Amino acid sequence: MTLTIRPLRPEVEPEWRRLWTAYLAFYETAVSEEVYRTTFARLLDPARPEQKALVAEADGRLVGLVHYIFHPHNWRVEDVCYLQDLYVDPEVRGTGAGRALIEAVYEAADRNGTPAVYWLTQDFNTTARQLYDQIAKVSPFIRYNR
Repeated sequence: MTLTIRPLRPEVEPEWRRLWTAYLAFYETAVSEEVYRTTFARLLDPARPEQKALVAEADGRLVGLVHYIFHPHNWRVEDVCYLQDLYVDPEVRGTGAGRALIEAVYEAADRNGTPAVYWLTQDFNTTARQLYDQIAKVSPFIRYNR
């Protein structure tokens, strides 16, 4: 399998939608059609350089995605990078696609002068956490939502 990591492009919207839908289903959630359209448009909008997406492509089809957002942080001068969504098709997990997507975000953050990259996952996501434990440090923070 030859893997390519590249920016999201308009013509792959159906494949992107398939992957993001599967990601959302894993977390037992869904979004409205308006959110799909709005998110895809934002990820491609050059006027929104803080919101980005990369995809993993293998053998001519998308097999993974990552969405990330640069934003200010009150404890730093430079921005930080929030890796919001990461998903790889189950049939290609374990091939390095997830690692490649995360490392591509690390590279984008470095180019942006944004050394801190962080993300969240649920404690039951044990398969992904095996990878995360290799390439990042787990935080002791507990998240609260309104």
